[in-house]
Amino acid sequence: MTATPVTATLGGQLADFAVTYGPTGEPLPEPVVRSVAQRVLDVLGIAVAATTLPTSVAVLDLVAERGGRPDARVIGLRQRVPASEAAFAHGVLAHSLDYDDTHLPSVLHPSASVVPAALAVAEQTRATGAEVTAAIAVGLEICVRVGMAGYDAATGANRYFERGQHATSMCGALGSAAAAGKLLGLGADGVLHAMGIAASMASGIIEGNRTGGTVKRMHCGWAAHAGVYAAQLAQRGITGPATLLEGRFGFFQAFLGGEFDAGAVIDGLGQRWEVPGIFFKPYPANHFTHAGIDAALALRAAGLRPADVASVELAVPTATVRTIGEPLDVKQAPETGYQAQFSGPYTIAAALLGGGGLGLGLDDFTDELARDPARRDLMSRVTVVADPRCDAIFPHQFPAVLRVRTTDGRLLEEAVLANRGGSQRPLTDDEVAGKFRDNAGRVLPPERVTAIAQAARTLPDAASVDDLLDPLMSENGIPL
Repeated sequence: MTATPVTATLGGQLADFAVTYGPTGEPLPEPVVRSVAQRVLDVLGIAVAATTLPTSVAVLDLVAERGGRPDARVIGLRQRVPASEAAFAHGVLAHSLDYDDTHLPSVLHPSASVVPAALAVAEQTRATGAEVTAAIAVGLEICVRVGMAGYDAATGANRYFERGQHATSMCGALGSAAAAGKLLGLGADGVLHAMGIAASMASGIIEGNRTGGTVKRMHCGWAAHAGVYAAQLAQRGITGPATLLEGRFGFFQAFLGGEFDAGAVIDGLGQRWEVPGIFFKPYPANHFTHAGIDAALALRAAGLRPADVASVELAVPTATVRTIGEPLDVKQAPETGYQAQFSGPYTIAAALLGGGGLGLGLDDFTDELARDPARRDLMSRVTVVADPRCDAIFPHQFPAVLRVRTTDGRLLEEAVLANRGGSQRPLTDDEVAGKFRDNAGRVLPPERVTAIAQAARTLPDAASVDDLLDPLMSENGIPL
């Protein structure tokens, strides 16, 4: 049997791409550098805000109990821990509020795994800001391109999701491995091996989106941990298959049944970057709910009051109904704030009754509000249906059409066909910074919030990640 040349494989081309960019290689495009700095800030703010969740406390307790070589710091802990454990903890924190960014049409959350993995290894290796920026950039790009391979342009379906798989965690493991391997200086062959190892560690199912459970909060942590651990194994001589993606028993066969778009992985690699187009989340809820939130906020601004509502029809793409609208009785009566984040009926009620942050904020998604009688009453009047107009746009956007029948017989309709936070309706720098301040300011004093924001802006020119991470640490006051 003749071995496939490494550079001829999809993984080999991604590995070559990963080691091409950085301080000693090709410069990153300026929009990519700027985007990475914004995503680091976004991830850190979400992670800080998530430290008070019971699931976060449990994970931080486990990480502290495991101990190990003191390579990297963790928000909410006093001691340093191994880089893989730090990556796990920060990945869990970054994904736990469902406030992390989303790439379309891959429909995955790339930064919540890649950024934690890169920051952890950057501490271990004493990487410069330019080095960690480049590692995050290539890790994000690889993550979303592997995700895009599962998008079926003919039908608009996401093959990962159709099979119940969470592309965020599976593709995040590969992107994290590439970022970690780059920072460990493994070279193209080593990065390829790291991704090949991580492919055997990639996992995640999304049933929790539908019927409950908090395991989804672990997914980005597991992906970050897997990526770092895979790179460390590659550093020690463990090898992976060069055909990890397209091989007969590779990633795409295992997870996509062999149906994948190779062009989405490699076409324009290095010339057309996906990173700047990753959507920021303005609201701390499943991204499928956001256009409906915007529609409800618009109707509210035009004078609609909850008491005026007789019934509401939230029309969304067919593929999203099962996540935010099924089972309807569960979505109309979430028991926790976390379940409410995946409920179309709840997010419509919250948009008509609440309002914080950039329109809806973390304070709108509490266990108490999920069970609030007024919200339950309003939720009972909201149904979620599939809409052909939305299907024609999905998954390049997550559109919604909101139709409200009022108690006096009027029919109000508000269509939102492009998501706020994406390229068509981008958040401003001030809005991204405002989201960070709202999140981090829940735990940290204002001077430290300001210091982190400044360090994120100047990360590409920093000597290390110390200025970024020092103000976050428990010894400086973050309570456990």
